[in-house]
Amino acid sequence: MTRPADLLRSTPAGLCCVPGDFVIDPVRPVERAVITHGHGDHARPGHGEVLATRETLAIMEARYGEDFAGSAQPARYGETTSHNGVEVTLVPAGHVLGSAQIVLRWKGITAVVSGDYKRRRDPTCLPFEPVPCDVFVSEATFGLPVFRHPDDAGEIAKLLKSVAQFPDRAHLVGAYALGKAQRLICLLREAGYDRTIFIHGALAKLNATIAGTPAGCLPGNREGQPHPTRPENATRVPAFMSRDLRCHEARLAENDCSAPASEDAGEVDSVGCALLVAVCGLALLTSGIGDLLRGHAVRGSGYLLPGALLAVVGAARS
Repeated sequence: MTRPADLLRSTPAGLCCVPGDFVIDPVRPVERAVITHGHGDHARPGHGEVLATRETLAIMEARYGEDFAGSAQPARYGETTSHNGVEVTLVPAGHVLGSAQIVLRWKGITAVVSGDYKRRRDPTCLPFEPVPCDVFVSEATFGLPVFRHPDDAGEIAKLLKSVAQFPDRAHLVGAYALGKAQRLICLLREAGYDRTIFIHGALAKLNATIAGTPAGCLPGNREGQPHPTRPENATRVPAFMSRDLRCHEARLAENDCSAPASEDAGEVDSVGCALLVAVCGLALLTSGIGDLLRGHAVRGSGYLLPGALLAVVGAARS
């Protein structure tokens, strides 16, 4: 009798599909890897062969360079490939652009490895799709009952209310460079905020990469329309990042929190009531960006927005 343990096994390299001879989201270089999404704790360079959605592959290339793997095989959602008798299908996980659950079928067993996922609507990616299965291997980052994330529209409303109440202040919002930053921007646009959103340099490359994918204008997609990543709507569409975002000259150098501002940094004083999106992390906000803002008489006091968004509201100009 075939058992699930004959299909999937935990190894030092990661979750291994034994008969398929590949590892899902390996933590060290392997000969064959299947990657669920582009976050660095799941997508690492140095593998021989990589199977993932084309959006994930594009993100990996942007982060690690063209030679991030020996070879890369893009897969569409719903497309099934076979390796050593194991059928592999990627279905949407609803986590970030290109994120996928890995569906494995072998000798009558169907196993699903979720990768990171969420069931809440996200305008930047396809929603999570449940798949009937015998085994479901679930990520559980926020699996404890203590985690209760509030409605994102309500959180955006709080931020915009603060922007309206303090017209002389800049609002600095920290968000993960891949996923949450783009989601935040999309939700702000959906809420009607149409002013320029300034971004930290570490976001610029990923924003450009996402804008260049066929699914890069998801905020323009409306209910009832085919999703841009579906085969029936594969025509490239205008990228939302190119019209909604503008990189300010005074941002910190990419991936260098201690870099000095450019010679044009004095323009920060004229930002006034503006939204600035930066990579998250208390160390970053209190060191590199904090120094930059203090250098232009912007003082900060912080409050935490649930759901891993950190907003710092600073009083502009003494």
